[in-house]
Amino acid sequence: MSILAALTQPAPDPNQAATNQTEWSVGDLAAALRRTLEDAFGHVRLRGEISGYRGQHGSGHAYFSLKDGNARIDAVVWKGTFNRLRQKPKEGLEVVATGKITTFAGKSSYQIVVESLEPAGIGAWMALLEERKRALAAEGLFAAEAKRPIPYLPRVIGVVTSPTGAVIRDILHRLEDRFPRHVLVWPVRVQGEGAADEVAAAIRGFNALSPGGPVPRPDVLIVARGGGSIEDLWAFNEEAVVRAAFESRIPLISAVGHETDTTLIDHAADRRAPTPTGAAEMAVPVRLDLVAGVDDLARRQRGAIGRKLERERSDLRATLRAMPGTEAFLAAKRQRLDLAEARLRPALAGNARTFRERLARVLERLARHPPELGLARARARLAAIDHRPRTALAHHVARRADALAGLDRLLGSLSYKAVLARGYALVRDEAGASVRSAAALRPGERLRLTFADGSASARAEPDGEGAQAVPAPRPARAPKQAGRQAGKPADKPPAGEAPAARQGSLF
Repeated sequence: MSILAALTQPAPDPNQAATNQTEWSVGDLAAALRRTLEDAFGHVRLRGEISGYRGQHGSGHAYFSLKDGNARIDAVVWKGTFNRLRQKPKEGLEVVATGKITTFAGKSSYQIVVESLEPAGIGAWMALLEERKRALAAEGLFAAEAKRPIPYLPRVIGVVTSPTGAVIRDILHRLEDRFPRHVLVWPVRVQGEGAADEVAAAIRGFNALSPGGPVPRPDVLIVARGGGSIEDLWAFNEEAVVRAAFESRIPLISAVGHETDTTLIDHAADRRAPTPTGAAEMAVPVRLDLVAGVDDLARRQRGAIGRKLERERSDLRATLRAMPGTEAFLAAKRQRLDLAEARLRPALAGNARTFRERLARVLERLARHPPELGLARARARLAAIDHRPRTALAHHVARRADALAGLDRLLGSLSYKAVLARGYALVRDEAGASVRSAAALRPGERLRLTFADGSASARAEPDGEGAQAVPAPRPARAPKQAGRQAGKPADKPPAGEAPAARQGSLF
């Protein structure tokens, strides 16, 4: 039995036996009450003032109450829902909460599980708008020095708006009338849940385009929407949109609503247009006006040039009138030229006469002293000088030859080979040392005898008076050699050696 049915039943008779009443457990009754409440009310929109809000709980959920002058009801916002709320709870704020009515058996109370929050009434919306405006202005997002100038004639215009509304058609039509430009449209939702995130993403997306890339980067942005209530325009009051407009490196024109509508993006934008059409007019000049202006400047330039040329001609004519005539200007020059010409001919004749006289004197000297005679004398002197060195050289060579012959003769007389040629012999021991006396010989010692025509071996033998040299077999006789070969002096005996006696005198 439902609670409503139970409430509509007549009161039980107190005299009725207790055994006829239904017996409930506490849990069953709580569950029955919950089902009855959720089935009867389901989702509701509840208007009231937020009370007792202390921020999110450690779990991420938020708990508060909604009250009016007559009653209050507990409210809870789960963590996942809280992060998606466009309007966060705030103490004392009058809101309209949408959610599901349910019970909390642990406290025997009922509550609303909030799924969305929005300010209640224009006053609440305006209070929230003013508070957010003050907070963002304190951060400098609306500072005048942060505004960028709009380019005079942009090549590409980016438009952030709904692709299906009349706004984009008005902008394109106005641009076509004034100065056709390349337009890029980033389609977004302009109201409702998620609209603010789409607008902010579109602004940042245009700024992320690379200059010179496949998609041209706009030179100016227009964020536009048609008119509506403050609730309809609220997406352009969101903090995400305002910050995206402030951070845009591309100059931005806001055109949200009609001329009397004001949103926070208007304060963060570089320019605010009263309407989307006005934004198009701000973005580009009128092409016909530019053409007319250029034509006017060209006409004025031609006129200025013509007037300047006329002034120059007038000044030139005045200068020419002030200058003397050609004859007067050249008369003195011509007279000086005539005088110079008159002096030039006699001067040339006198100069030629002087040089002829100098040439005649030179020729006369050459005739008296011809160059051939001087050349012959120089040759004779050169020949005499050549004869004298040749004679001196021959005498010097002869003297040197005589001195060399004397030295050769002296060498021949002093050479030991000349002594050997007279019949003497040179005696050496086995070590090659000279033997100068018989007493120095040892019996049986081998000796080497050198003669004028060759050498022979011998052995020393003792005799009654001393050692005796026994000649070894005579080697083949060498060919006779002259004491002098090719004009060379005979060799001297080795130092410290004396020529030996003839063989016959030794033995």
